[in-house]
Amino acid sequence: MKILILNGPNLNMTGRREPEIYGSETMDEIIAELSAFAAERGIGTEHIQSNHEGTLIDALQTAQESYDGVLLNAGALTHYSYALRDAIACCMVPVAEVHMSDILAREQFRAIDVIEEVCAFRVMGRGKESYKTALLMLAEKLGEIK
Repeated sequence: MKILILNGPNLNMTGRREPEIYGSETMDEIIAELSAFAAERGIGTEHIQSNHEGTLIDALQTAQESYDGVLLNAGALTHYSYALRDAIACCMVPVAEVHMSDILAREQFRAIDVIEEVCAFRVMGRGKESYKTALLMLAEKLGEIK
């Protein structure tokens, strides 16, 4: 099983940006821990972080060529990107939505989630553990599909 981890705009600033919300670990540290966690369970991972919407869309459009599923933290694109929503909708593998913070408990605009309906499920509000929880849930879902 191989999972693509996609992180959107500004997530490369994790560890420096609002540590009271996102924690003090960098995204590289979080991904390294997640990849080791996945490998212990026989799951391969690859990670792409981009501040560019088109890069994320391209990755989603070709995900089925190399991956069984996708973990997506779309960052702010979650709240307004219909282009990203459409890419998720036509993605040929399940996409799990991940957020480290509880987007419903933050600023009002963050409660708008245009991608939730086209994602397999959403995990949020657990800090970096959101990724591990989503990975396990996605692996379980993929096991049911196969």
